[in-house]
Amino acid sequence: MTTVEDLRTIVGQPNAYVANKVKTSMSEAQRDWLAHSPLGFLATTGADGRVDVSPRATHPASSTSSTDTTIAIPERPGNKRVDGLPQRAAAAPRRHGVQDPRRGDTLRINGTARILADADYFDALIVDGKRPILALEIAVEEVFFHCAKAFLRSDAWKPETWNPTAVPSLAQLAKAIKPDTSDEQLNAYYAEDNMRKILY
Repeated sequence: MTTVEDLRTIVGQPNAYVANKVKTSMSEAQRDWLAHSPLGFLATTGADGRVDVSPRATHPASSTSSTDTTIAIPERPGNKRVDGLPQRAAAAPRRHGVQDPRRGDTLRINGTARILADADYFDALIVDGKRPILALEIAVEEVFFHCAKAFLRSDAWKPETWNPTAVPSLAQLAKAIKPDTSDEQLNAYYAEDNMRKILY
């Protein structure tokens, strides 16, 4: 398959409501969704074409809406790789998908971004008395809701389908990059109660 026409021959055309749902600014409902969503996924594209996708989360919200055409995603303490904030393109396209784990639908936002070390809204992003060290500010170019079918197919929000022990633990995975660290140390470091002490 090499053309859009080939794709459409198999998939078909979306109905008019779906085809025209993309807007250039956020509605009140979308801003409210953004303010109550604890989890987001940030996709960045650099000038070299490389794409990175990383989760962004905080409580109670992963992002804050500055206006109906701008959102700000706070940078919290992490491993300092800053994979989602590449210096290779200061205004590269960004895509942000915001998820409420009690729902299946997703708010999708596309736009261009800039990295800020401070702004007048940083105080609104304080959690546990900690101000974010940076924020990624996205100028909204496209915004729309994505339906819940993918999450319904995956049963991602059904605890009875979860099996976290089916794959190696985080401590076991970390052993590959920290071979000189004991299992006891890794288990203690990656224990949830310890990780929660260093979230902000």
